[in-house]
Amino acid sequence: MRIVLLCGGSGKRLWPLSNEIRSKIFLKLLKSEDGVIESMIERLCRQLEEVGLLQSTYIVTHQTQVEITRAYVGEHIPIIAEPYKRGTFTAVALAVSYLNENVQMDPDETVCILPVDTYVDTAFFRLLHQFPEVLSRSHADLALLGTKPNTPSDQFGYIVPILPKAHPEYAFVSQFIEKPDVQTASRLLEQHALWNCGIFAFPFKFMLTYLKNNGHPTQVEPWLAKYEELAALSFDREVVEHTQPIVVMDYEGFWSDLGSWASLSSHFEDQVIGSGGIADDAGNSHLINELPYPIEIIGVPDLIVAANSDGILISNKDKADRIKEILGPTSQMPMYEEKRWGSIRIIDYWKNEDGIEIMIKKVTLTQGKNTSYHQHLKCQEIVTILSGSAEILIEDRLHKLQAGEALQIPIGIKHGIKAVTPLQFMEVQMGEELAKKDITRFAMHW
Repeated sequence: MRIVLLCGGSGKRLWPLSNEIRSKIFLKLLKSEDGVIESMIERLCRQLEEVGLLQSTYIVTHQTQVEITRAYVGEHIPIIAEPYKRGTFTAVALAVSYLNENVQMDPDETVCILPVDTYVDTAFFRLLHQFPEVLSRSHADLALLGTKPNTPSDQFGYIVPILPKAHPEYAFVSQFIEKPDVQTASRLLEQHALWNCGIFAFPFKFMLTYLKNNGHPTQVEPWLAKYEELAALSFDREVVEHTQPIVVMDYEGFWSDLGSWASLSSHFEDQVIGSGGIADDAGNSHLINELPYPIEIIGVPDLIVAANSDGILISNKDKADRIKEILGPTSQMPMYEEKRWGSIRIIDYWKNEDGIEIMIKKVTLTQGKNTSYHQHLKCQEIVTILSGSAEILIEDRLHKLQAGEALQIPIGIKHGIKAVTPLQFMEVQMGEELAKKDITRFAMHW
C-alpha cells in the first residue's frame, strides 16, 4: 500500500502564525507523549513510522512549501510539487500520475490518501493496514474511514452507511454528502451517518481508469502543463459523490482536524507560549506570542491572542474562525519563512522615490546547511555576516566571510551561501521587482 499525504493549505484559519507558506501543519505547538514539542506533520510522520507505513509515503504540496516540508520531514520522503493550488482532486490526480510514471506498481495495489492535518491516536493509522483486505473482500472502488459525530456540523462531510453492516469490519455506503448545512446534518445523524475523516483508499487501477475515462492524463508533465488553467476541484465532489460501490470502516477513537484556534488550543500543555502572561481573571484564554515584546491579558476570559511579525489576532475563541472571512482571498507577503536550511525573517520593506524596492531580511542557517546555488535577474543583494562563519560561492569561486564582513552580489550573478558554523546574516535586496519567482536554481546542494 502507498500513502499519499496532502499538504498545502492556505494558512488563514490560524492566522497570523500560519500563512501561505507556513501553514498550520508546521506550527510547533503540540506535545508528544515523551514531552517533545512537535508540529502536526512531525506527529503524523512519527505515527506512520510507528505503524510501518512511512517508508511507502509520498507528499503532495505546493511548490512554495517544498523547502519548509523538507525541513520538517527530511530528505527520504518523495515530494510531488504542485505549481498552483487546485484542490484535492487535482492533487490526487497528480500523485496517481507520478506513481504511474515513477513507481512500478501493481494495478491492484492500494493507494491511501491522507490529509496531513489529521490529529488522532496512533491506533487510527493501524486501521489503514486493513484497507487492502477490505477493498479486496468487498470489491468496492473506494474505502473510507468514518467516525461518530458528537454534534451536527457544516464543517465535515457525512457518510451514510447501509445497516446492518455487510461485514464486521465495514459497511457499504448509501450516500456521501460533502459539508451539508446544519439542518441537513441533523437529519443525517438520525440515519447513523458518520463524519468523513478525510481518508480515501482505492485500488491503483480504479483511479487510473477514472482518469483515462474522463479524458485526463496519467503522466506528470501533461498535468503540469495545464495546471494554471485548471479549476480548483474537490476529490469528494468529483469522485466520491459519483462512485459506487463504496465501503466505510468505523474509527471509534479520538479524531480532530485541529482546524480552528478553539480546537487547537485545547491541546496546548501551557496557556502561555512565548513572552507575556494571563491574569487569573482571564480564564480559558491562551497566548501564543512569537514577538520579542511581552503581551499581558487581564480581565477578559475566553480569548485567543496570537502574535508574530505577520500580525496580531485578539479574538473570542468561538469567533476566531471569522479571521478567514476578514482576511479574504488576497495573499499577504509572509514576514517569516522556514526553509530546509534555516529561516528568513523580513525586518523591513519599502519602495523608494525612484520606484526601487528594498527588502531587509535576517537569515539564519543551520551549521552545515546551504542555500541553493542560484541567481536573481531583477535584484542585487548585500550580505553582512552577523555571527558565525560562512562560505559564499560566487560564479564558482569560493569566498569565506566572518562576523562583521560584507559582500555585494550584483544582478544576474550566480551565488549560494553555506553555514560553516551556526550562521546569521543580514540580507539587503534591491530591485525593481522583488518577486519570489525571480530565482533560477542551478543546484540544491554544492
